Amino acid sequence: MRIGELAQRAGTTTRALRFYESQGLLSARRAANGYREYCEDDFRLVREIQTLQAVGFSLDDTRPFVECLRAGHETGDSCADSIEVYERKLAEVEACLDRLQAVRDDLRAKLTEALDREPGPCRVTTSFEESR
Repeated sequence: MRIGELAQRAGTTTRALRFYESQGLLSARRAANGYREYCEDDFRLVREIQTLQAVGFSLDDTRPFVECLRAGHETGDSCADSIEVYERKLAEVEACLDRLQAVRDDLRAKLTEALDREPGPCRVTTSFEESR
């Protein structure tokens, strides 16, 4: 299949496919007329890249998965390097969740303190009053 057909099937652009090629993630064969030609294996590589990027993996993070598929494995996460990327990404997500939990706990504490205080009069000023 040519680049336009692959792009359409994968729901991407020819520009993205050429970028994947320039990054060494996708290899196009050339027809006698110079057109790029792709096969079903290339479609699988593109889908693997897209799936991983959709859940937050960088393009560089997809390399071990692509290499695993190229090596003939049924899935891109059948190789040790792919597992390492999963573990690293999971650690990043867990650290982010820990930070968010700390922020949520802090906000809850501040809200509880604010609600426990005796309400005082609030004076609302208008922008006109502030400028005088």
